[in-house]
Amino acid sequence: MSFGTRPRAVLAVLGPLGLVLATAASPANAASGTPTTPTQLFNGYRNCSTDADRPTYLGARDGLVVEGIPGATDTTDPRVGVRYQAWPVTDPTNITTVTRDHETVGDEAPGTLPADALADGETYAWQAQTVSGDTASDWSAPCYVTIDNTGPADVPTVSSPNYPPDAWNQGGEPVEFTLDANGVDDVAGFEFSWQSDLPVIGTSIGDHGIPQPVDPYADTRYFKRADTLGGSATLSLIPPTGSGVMTLWVQSLDRAYHASARTSYTFRVSSTTPTVTPDVPSPQYGKPTMFTFRPDAALQSTSPVVSYSVRSDGALGGDRTVEVPAGADGTARTELTLDGIYGERLWVTSKSANGWVSDKTSWGIDYDTTPTVTSDVYPENGSGGGAGVPGAFTFAPKVKGIVSYTYSFNGDPEVTVPAGAHHAARVDWTPPSSGFAYLTVHATTRSGAQLAPYDYFFDVN
Repeated sequence: MSFGTRPRAVLAVLGPLGLVLATAASPANAASGTPTTPTQLFNGYRNCSTDADRPTYLGARDGLVVEGIPGATDTTDPRVGVRYQAWPVTDPTNITTVTRDHETVGDEAPGTLPADALADGETYAWQAQTVSGDTASDWSAPCYVTIDNTGPADVPTVSSPNYPPDAWNQGGEPVEFTLDANGVDDVAGFEFSWQSDLPVIGTSIGDHGIPQPVDPYADTRYFKRADTLGGSATLSLIPPTGSGVMTLWVQSLDRAYHASARTSYTFRVSSTTPTVTPDVPSPQYGKPTMFTFRPDAALQSTSPVVSYSVRSDGALGGDRTVEVPAGADGTARTELTLDGIYGERLWVTSKSANGWVSDKTSWGIDYDTTPTVTSDVYPENGSGGGAGVPGAFTFAPKVKGIVSYTYSFNGDPEVTVPAGAHHAARVDWTPPSSGFAYLTVHATTRSGAQLAPYDYFFDVN
């Protein structure tokens, strides 16, 4: 899973490019006009900080990518160079220079400050200028970075005051978690998920190679900033399922987004399923039936149930879900027409006012919608007649509303006949030869529903 918006070109996971030239060479082809100071400055695919007291923290084990868009007053020949300089803020005379040649005016021109020039824990300033032949623009304002190559040494601690790990807990309330840096003083926040694979922090690359960095902590589904550096954070989460064994996975993040090892918190939640009751014990196929949904009593007392989600493969006109609002007491009633040709299964969850979704309960009934087939000459699973001897086959319904039957003997092309009196039909068939034979037939209702097929086997003498 990638954090941030969908990239239009590349998703840059925060890390360096290959080493660029470490000398201040001039471009071979100079643009006409006057070079202008680069804009859109980024470091490590994150925003440049021009505040010396608030540097950007970045890892640079393999060097640090710095970039900006070079400019020129005349872009008819748009090739220019970009020069980057960096120095420790404690020693401005110790300058490292890298240059990019043959860059396009208007596009990001990345360079890499070498790792051996960047000490862990040291703060650096860097700036950029556009170079065209022997002419160079003014330097940009300095960007400030602090090199952080070391991730959190210990995993965070995770606790919950209302869902202890050593008991089955009544569901219904959001789970309150406390995440703590566990004594690691540079932890800036935490990343968490109900799945063991946590999202990757990356940056989308937009038009002209411009990074599109976002604050990961803006995505409250997976990230929470600590209340202070090296501090803690609290979460209030609804579990992904209504009951069972739950595990929250957590890792801490420093200011450079280095992650600690993962830890987890496992707890148990008792079932909170609603009940499903039809008005009649055995609803008929195709007949509208009222159903009543009632909440789990303990769940209702914790946070009132406001709606139910009802899913069925057939009763709702296909595999889909409908929402049924609940009354003040948490109960709800709705009418469903059960038309699954082999039976019906409803899966129902309740939703509480605080967002809690219960685990699923199910209600089901089996149906036989196949037609009844009889023949005096060719009995089912028996033998009779003979080659050239005609036989009559009668189709009778097991459900109401039948308008036709579609049949085939021995895999021949299907034939459809209308239903007559009492919604039954009769067909005649003369076997061309003796031996094993079979008939397949299904009924169709006035609503156009094709019911379950029936296979009728017999032997021809």
